Amino acid sequence: MKKYILGIFAIAVVSACTSQQDKAMKSADKTFILKAANENFAKKKWKNALALYDRLPNLVAGTDDAPNVVFNSAYANYYDKNYRLAGNQFKNFAVSFPQDNRKEEASYMSALCYYEGSMDYNLDQSSTELAINELQDFLNNYPNSERSKNISTLIDELSYKLEFKAYENARQYFKIADYKSTSAAFENVLEDFPSTKLRPKIYDYMMKSKYLLAQNSIYDLKEERIDNALSFSRQVEKELPNTEYSKTAVELREKLEKEKKDFAVVKKQTEARVAVLTAKQKKAADKLAEQTKTEQQIKDQVANEKQAMQIQRDSAALQTPPPAATFKIQR
Repeated sequence: MKKYILGIFAIAVVSACTSQQDKAMKSADKTFILKAANENFAKKKWKNALALYDRLPNLVAGTDDAPNVVFNSAYANYYDKNYRLAGNQFKNFAVSFPQDNRKEEASYMSALCYYEGSMDYNLDQSSTELAINELQDFLNNYPNSERSKNISTLIDELSYKLEFKAYENARQYFKIADYKSTSAAFENVLEDFPSTKLRPKIYDYMMKSKYLLAQNSIYDLKEERIDNALSFSRQVEKELPNTEYSKTAVELREKLEKEKKDFAVVKKQTEARVAVLTAKQKKAADKLAEQTKTEQQIKDQVANEKQAMQIQRDSAALQTPPPAATFKIQR
């Protein structure tokens, strides 16, 4: 019986609240709507509060209630996880009511909303970049505020997200065995984030990429790439001493030095074969040139003889007198 009565009471309360919300949504009475909106806000019924606050801006414009409507609406959106909208509302509050003693809080909450709205590292990071700018603006405007104490930590967290995204993008090249692009992409990460905590892992991927690129290189670039990989392995060992990465550097360098010796032998043999082949090709070319020269000389001689004979014929024709004139006797 007791449970039944409680159930009836709960239904009655819900019905009353629903009835109150519906009346406020249909009402044109500013005071009644504002009272219902604030009651929902106090009860943390964010969606109900927002539905009513959305009806109030024109009704309270120019009144003392206007700042509270904007401020509470921004907080309701924040708690309802509408971070982008809440951030814009808090920023609008700080700009629209510069004399309000809640301006600093609104500026802080605006930056915090952009921070909360930052997407996961594997998604588009324009929201993260925007959040960093907003947090930095608050830090610049309120350097001595109590609220500024955690801003640097938040900025570092967001910056790391950008670093990690760039790191993951570069790592994808390694996964598909595009070792040349891997090194280039990681070099860009180091250039864009010189203080990154991911430097040891980046060095490891770069070192392995340079090693594999040298191992699988074409003949003309192999020696250069081996030397490049050897140089980088020494850099890793120097900058990351007594680490797993320096141990890997030593192991790879030993393999690279052996590869370099083996390639030197191959290079010497190849150069010897090339020299022999070049000599043969030169000899064949010289023989062909000599043969071509002889054939041309014969052609020239035949042409000269033909020309001489033609000259003789032409000369004889000029020296032969025309035949004597003959007349027919008429009968």
